[in-house]
Amino acid sequence: MIYNKTITLKDGRECILRNGTDKDGSEALAAFLLAHEQTDNLLTYPDESSFTAGQEARFLEEKTKSSNEIEILAVIDGYVAGTAGIESIGSKEKLRHRAEFGISLDKAYWGLGIGRALTRACIECAKEAGYRQLELSVVADNRNAIALYESEGFVEYGRNPRGFLSRYAGWQELILMRLELD
Repeated sequence: MIYNKTITLKDGRECILRNGTDKDGSEALAAFLLAHEQTDNLLTYPDESSFTAGQEARFLEEKTKSSNEIEILAVIDGYVAGTAGIESIGSKEKLRHRAEFGISLDKAYWGLGIGRALTRACIECAKEAGYRQLELSVVADNRNAIALYESEGFVEYGRNPRGFLSRYAGWQELILMRLELD
């Protein structure tokens, strides 16, 4: 999928939201690893990533060529500050109406409106791709993210009290959320 939009951040800077391409492999991988180092609210730790810059480049190119999946980069002054994307839950008839949403953002850029803009961009792309439901999991202690998702229309549909086993915090409860797109 192709996406390209320029937004103005709360501090007045411009941020380009665009699909990643094969040329963005190194920068996108660095952004992913940094965001995963900065918070315990994401799925993996940086040392668990086995992706190389080349593999990340191929991943981004696949998403760009896809008709129903995307990885969007938030670029400020040439710097990839964050990424967000949608992926199909499955291709079987009973599942193909559902997509999963994920987002990560460099902590230095929190509070500027990038998370909301990336969320809205992914919702827009999910609708364009024909999905009828967008889903995510969020750590229950991540109140800012939950407030953002709720303000965009996501609703809780379940909880997993032992969703993550953190190296630092022990058990982390996950809230399962969904957004109906039709």
